[in-house]
Amino acid sequence: MTRASPLLAACLAISMVVTARPALATDAPFEPGLMRLAEVLGSLHFLRNLCGEKGDQWRVEMEKLLESENPDPERRARFIASFNRGYRSFSGTYTQCTPSATEAIARYMKEGETLSRDIASRYGN
Repeated sequence: MTRASPLLAACLAISMVVTARPALATDAPFEPGLMRLAEVLGSLHFLRNLCGEKGDQWRVEMEKLLESENPDPERRARFIASFNRGYRSFSGTYTQCTPSATEAIARYMKEGETLSRDIASRYGN
């Protein structure tokens, strides 16, 4: 669980970057990355709890992303749908923590860090 800190820091950084910008149209160049980040957070929420982490850490990170974005209702629904898609993509596959689930956690942690870093570096102030 020590890998959570870099991803959390990256999510916080991305939240600060996105907050500093005015609301942009849904076709903003960073939009696909943000939607994928929401999906990754949903996947991590399911997998990390399945493998022993208790709590809502990843859902809280999603809520922070939503707060920082302050999206209109349609865009908010897309964020939530992305998070839920990530959650459901593993809830239908895994009923217990397996080596494969642990590997998926590692990959999603890395992807989340990369997405956060890339979005912040490309679109940050």
